[in-house]
Amino acid sequence: MQRRKISGVFAAMDVDGDGFLQERDFQALADRWRLLRGQGDERRLTGIMLSWWTTLLTASDLNRDDKVTLDEVLLVVDKLPDTPEAVTATADAMFEAIDENRDGLISAAEYRRMIEVWNGCPTDTDATFPLLDSDGDGMLSRNEFAALWLEFWAGDDAEAPGTLVFGPLAA
Repeated sequence: MQRRKISGVFAAMDVDGDGFLQERDFQALADRWRLLRGQGDERRLTGIMLSWWTTLLTASDLNRDDKVTLDEVLLVVDKLPDTPEAVTATADAMFEAIDENRDGLISAAEYRRMIEVWNGCPTDTDATFPLLDSDGDGMLSRNEFAALWLEFWAGDDAEAPGTLVFGPLAA
């Protein structure tokens, strides 16, 4: 299950499709996000994405070639259930990036834009967002998002709502 979840996210993040994650892939994600959102947040978004890259590189790049393979990512993901605080720290950074209007909540529209950044194309999230919204108020709070993020990265339950945090899994 973890390989299936992480493979989809890895493929979306591997912008140039070379089979490795590199700093330029994270910069390209930040650029896609900036283009989708417009002017004003580019420094913050770039900072968040490149910080995530630095964290991933430090934890995953076993052979120190400044590239990260899917297998290297999966080795780190296997350890995440034992370090939930590391996962929730990245959840907090991503929450800040997704929460465009900085109201402390992620709307369905903000979530859709995040998914479109990852996928690099328009994506229908109308069926997915309500499954993530545990209290049904039409928004994801910081705590809801952190729980979903933890379920995605550290969980292995195919039925858990967090499995869908990056959208439905590919077949």
